[in-house]
Amino acid sequence: MAAPSVDLELRKAFQELQVKMIETKQRLKMSDLQIEQCRRQITHAKLTDKEISELPADVKTYESIGRMFILTPIDKVKKDLQHKVKAQEEKIKTLDVSGFAAIIIQ
Repeated sequence: MAAPSVDLELRKAFQELQVKMIETKQRLKMSDLQIEQCRRQITHAKLTDKEISELPADVKTYESIGRMFILTPIDKVKKDLQHKVKAQEEKIKTLDVSGFAAIIIQ
């Protein structure tokens, strides 16, 4: 008589583990997607910085803010792009750590 109750307990524990595994895989997938998006933004910012570096210093540059464009000095645009790259790199580090932590917790 003890065998059926053990079977039910094992089945329930196995189902719980399957649910946790699926949740963990979904978290990792979302984390990977966010990391890939950050990498694309870094690439875009670096390419933009490279193109702006080739412009003469007296060229007018405009930065988009919402629906409008504001005249911005090249130095400020470069500084903003570098800040954007650093912020995305920090976000990637955070996502990597949180993805790793999700695996360990599960």
